Amino acid sequence: MIKKIPKQVVEVLEKIKNAGFEAYVVGGCVRDLIMDRLPKDWDVATNAKPEEILAIFGEENAFYENDFGTVGVKIRNQESGIKNQEEKKEIVEVTTYRIESKYSDRRRPDEVKFAKTLEEDLSRRDFTVNAIALRVTDFTKLQTGADGYEIIDLFGGRKDIKDRIIRAVGDASKRFDEDALRMMRAVRFHAQLGFDIEKKTFKAIKENAFLMKHISAERIKDEFSKIILSSNPAEGVDMLHEIGLLNFVIPELENGVNVGQNRHHIHTIYKHNLLALKFCPSEKLEVRLAALLHDIAKPQTKRGEGYYSTFYNHDHVGARVAKKILQRLKFSNEIINKVVLLVDNHMFYYNPEEVGEASVRRLIRKVGLENMKDLMDVRIADRLGSGTPKAKPYKLRHLEYLIDKVSKDAVSVKMLKIGGNDLINELKLAPGPKIGAILDVLLAEVIEDAKKNNHQYLLKKATELDKEDLSKLREMAKEKIEEKKEEDDKELKGRHWVK
Repeated sequence: MIKKIPKQVVEVLEKIKNAGFEAYVVGGCVRDLIMDRLPKDWDVATNAKPEEILAIFGEENAFYENDFGTVGVKIRNQESGIKNQEEKKEIVEVTTYRIESKYSDRRRPDEVKFAKTLEEDLSRRDFTVNAIALRVTDFTKLQTGADGYEIIDLFGGRKDIKDRIIRAVGDASKRFDEDALRMMRAVRFHAQLGFDIEKKTFKAIKENAFLMKHISAERIKDEFSKIILSSNPAEGVDMLHEIGLLNFVIPELENGVNVGQNRHHIHTIYKHNLLALKFCPSEKLEVRLAALLHDIAKPQTKRGEGYYSTFYNHDHVGARVAKKILQRLKFSNEIINKVVLLVDNHMFYYNPEEVGEASVRRLIRKVGLENMKDLMDVRIADRLGSGTPKAKPYKLRHLEYLIDKVSKDAVSVKMLKIGGNDLINELKLAPGPKIGAILDVLLAEVIEDAKKNNHQYLLKKATELDKEDLSKLREMAKEKIEEKKEEDDKELKGRHWVK
């Protein structure tokens, strides 16, 4: 039973029907509903023409800005079930039934022709799982959770969903000749849904892979990004390779196929890059891309064979290669710069017995504190992709501890809501060692009771201390400050499981 159609979407369907037209929920959102997933977008097909759709909803609530018969209908955010990152009014796309003519450029139809029936519209869609429609038969029942709907499935999409299969609608080669990007979409659904690509569809993709040369870099980038952000990104990239499409996305990855490494790795370069992507702990696009591309230059920097082969400077060369790849695919400068930074620095050296706080500070200055977590995630991905069982060995945990330590404000008089200049200007104290002694004693008191760290209290306390012999008080304060530092360090080490 389907219960997740938002009220606002149902209202769109009802308005169209009440105006005397047909209206169906169609495409991927029906697939998601059948799979008990909440759709991110909602699409409606109708026999109403664009100008008729605009008349139904009014120009203040709808807009028509394309040549494909799609009208955007604005709906309220509340309970819509649609996530919109830009926090604008959410949109239901209402499209007139259509059939499409010849695709001369394998990207878009030469001409969009409106169809008369739902059957004609569904027959032009890419895969059977996306060629299903839902018609609301009883709006009242649907709102109460009863079966107030009918599923129209002309191409066996529900069975393919049940069997977890991606199958082209009708003639697969014809579908891919119409829009070659559909071949990447098949792989994307494989990665996102875990569905297998049906044999005839798979064969048609291999035979028509060359058509990808007609697809713009921007469209390839969008589909590839969805694969990378899916739940099975490594399987998706490997499927692109197996099916003959990777050469049109990142051919540089294929240079690592069957290329062995050295004593530190049990996998080929290609497989290692895939496994690094698979085990990447981050869900960020740029970090996953960095994991996939971190060793992209190993094939060209390899010297020697077997156990002791080397890959000197593959990190720096790889950063340049990654930049060219991402520029070619039209990624944003923000993503390109982040991936290049992570690839360029993924070989950072760290050994607790040899590298101290000063070296860690230099690494942070070079990479940026805001990027250290992402760099660690790439290192973890690299390590697990090498066949190593432990994601975080002791030295990586120790590095995280030192990063926290050097980036955290240390226990010092800088924590106080009062400073030496305040003592000089407000209490008229003469500059000298006594000011440092007063601040140390004040800090020891604040360590005991953080509520005392306010300007007025500390100024009053400093006035009292100015009249006392501070030698013993300062010695006691120093001990308290050191105890606090040791206590903080012990807590930090415990958090990272290091000694």
